[in-house]
Amino acid sequence: MRRYITGVLMLAISMVGYSPSRTVEATPSPAIETRGSAAGSVVGTVVRFSTGPSSLDVTIGEDNPATRDFLSMLPLTVTMEEFAGREKIADLPRALHYEGSSGSDPEDGDLIYFVPWRNLGFYYNASGIEFSDQTIHLGRYNATPEELARFDGQEVLVEVSR
Repeated sequence: MRRYITGVLMLAISMVGYSPSRTVEATPSPAIETRGSAAGSVVGTVVRFSTGPSSLDVTIGEDNPATRDFLSMLPLTVTMEEFAGREKIADLPRALHYEGSSGSDPEDGDLIYFVPWRNLGFYYNASGIEFSDQTIHLGRYNATPEELARFDGQEVLVEVSR
């Protein structure tokens, strides 16, 4: 990645001409800001899901291809629905690029991407759910099942909050 950025900067400098007083800086996408201790990491980015007066913040906990692709899609609108008494789900407009992302053993409070159905899942009853390489961990949220129920059947705006 560092070689790519260096190459892009060198190309930009050669196209505009170099002078000691001119500075060229790469500006990260608003959805993929520098977070945490690693330069360019998306860990710690807060994504807000909101509808009407209700909102739910998810803190991104993984820096993987699926998470980065998810963030690149924002803002977007999804519809959330109940699934199997275990999670709220929302279909994405397209599949995420997830190759290179590790699977997970979901827990209550996890936001995941489920590869076969290309949807998001907000687990609130993950007991008995085991590790799957098709379940990609994206982040964590803090809400009760009752708070999540406010999103059922609603169009939900998803955007980077901070």
